[in-house]
Amino acid sequence: MASHKSAEKRARQTKRRTAVNGARRSRVRGSIKKVEEAIAAGDKKAAAAALRAAQPEIQRGAAGHVIAKNAAARRVSRLNARIKAMA
Repeated sequence: MASHKSAEKRARQTKRRTAVNGARRSRVRGSIKKVEEAIAAGDKKAAAAALRAAQPEIQRGAAGHVIAKNAAARRVSRLNARIKAMA
């Protein structure tokens, strides 16, 4: 347990950041899941719309260091490729 002022402050900051990062990570995962569900359903128009909504969420996750920058780019790229591959 924290035993001096700076350690107590660090503990408070860590608790707050953990909550923020958890929420941000959840939003990223949820947005990706919506795109994947639309792809699985075979609805190209809905999948494209879901990707347009998911892309800023994924980029925000990368900006907030919840997901690596290259990983975010890769996710968007692969989702886009899967949508384009739909008939």
